[in-house]
Amino acid sequence: MIQRVRASIARVHAWGEKRLTDMEGAEAPVVSSGISPRLWRLYVEFWLVFPLLYPLIALFKTHPAPLYQLLIRVAVMAIVVVGAGWFMWPHPMESIASTRSRFSRTLLLLAFLTALVLWLSLAYGAAFLWLLICVSGAAGVALPIRSAVLVLVALMLLSAGMSIGIEGGILRADWLQIIPLVLLVRGLGLDMIGLVRLSRAIRELHAARRELARLKVEEERLRLARDLHDLLGHSLSLMTLKSELARRLVEQEPARAIQEIAEIERVARQTLREVRGAVAGYRQPRLASELDGARQLLEAAGIPCQIEQRTGETGGALPPATDAVLAWTVREGVTNVIRHSRARRCLIRLSCENGAASVEVMNDGGPREPAEQAQARTGSGLIGLSERVTALGGRMEASSLRSSGKEGFRLWVELPMQSHMSVSQEER
Repeated sequence: MIQRVRASIARVHAWGEKRLTDMEGAEAPVVSSGISPRLWRLYVEFWLVFPLLYPLIALFKTHPAPLYQLLIRVAVMAIVVVGAGWFMWPHPMESIASTRSRFSRTLLLLAFLTALVLWLSLAYGAAFLWLLICVSGAAGVALPIRSAVLVLVALMLLSAGMSIGIEGGILRADWLQIIPLVLLVRGLGLDMIGLVRLSRAIRELHAARRELARLKVEEERLRLARDLHDLLGHSLSLMTLKSELARRLVEQEPARAIQEIAEIERVARQTLREVRGAVAGYRQPRLASELDGARQLLEAAGIPCQIEQRTGETGGALPPATDAVLAWTVREGVTNVIRHSRARRCLIRLSCENGAASVEVMNDGGPREPAEQAQARTGSGLIGLSERVTALGGRMEASSLRSSGKEGFRLWVELPMQSHMSVSQEER
């Protein structure tokens, strides 16, 4: 028999946990609230069990009563606790729109639970008024804020007034029980109201963030579509017309056909430069952002990161093209540290002195695979970085590094800081 009861309790717990973890939109809001489903379940269980202590003690203290009366009291107490738990059990981040839409039915159910508590109190003693704590928690969760506050005030007055009346007046009342009862009825109800308001604010915040992200993406999409339309519409039309003209002239006037083909090539190159300029914001990283991202990425991987900067006379201001290539260097170097080494420490050194800017990324971890496999698996990251560095007239070194008997890796890039070098990158 005991094993069956335990199995039933385990099934109820599993059902409640599944309901909390599978509820719609639970993941992000629950994480933001700081209250996990398991923690919320323990909190609710405590406030459903704690108010039963005084009634149960009162049952044991009373003289032996007929079995049917004992069963009636236990059944009514169970109805009150289960009814209150039905409202309090779901996580406050779960949508409560369905409960709020049945306001009249919810209010009638709470009134019915309150009537049961008052009947128990009048029939068997003021100790059963402690069940009003469960009712106050249910009211704070299930009712709108203003209605919940009014119900809490009514429950506080009922708990104090009924206690005084049952015990025979103000002078005979046990205030050591009345005051805690009133405070707990008020406190749990206000806690639930606060959690409901917090859940509403967090849901609105998540909805606002999603809307802002959507609007930002839509704005960027419209900007790109507008820029590409303005840049490509005229140029492609011109190239189409000149291609048709060259096709017709290739046999009759070859010299003029060659001239038209050269013009098509010029327009295509010009259009390519304009398109690259239009989408530059999408593909060019910034050095400051890459340094911050590198620090966060390495810390997440458990690799201490040290960044040293020497700006010299430049004050840290770099031409856009130079800044972008140095940012690519930091990104590639940190990616290699994470993916292809066993590093325990990483150093990123920046220098802007003597008319040159350099970035050096060093780590103390050897490769995760033999040199033969690493050579066979040569990726395009360093090759692409080398092309960018060469386009700006810089120098690049990527080689093994041995320090204090440990094998590591060093990636070093140096670029001149003449702003006119960015023109060569656009022409590529």
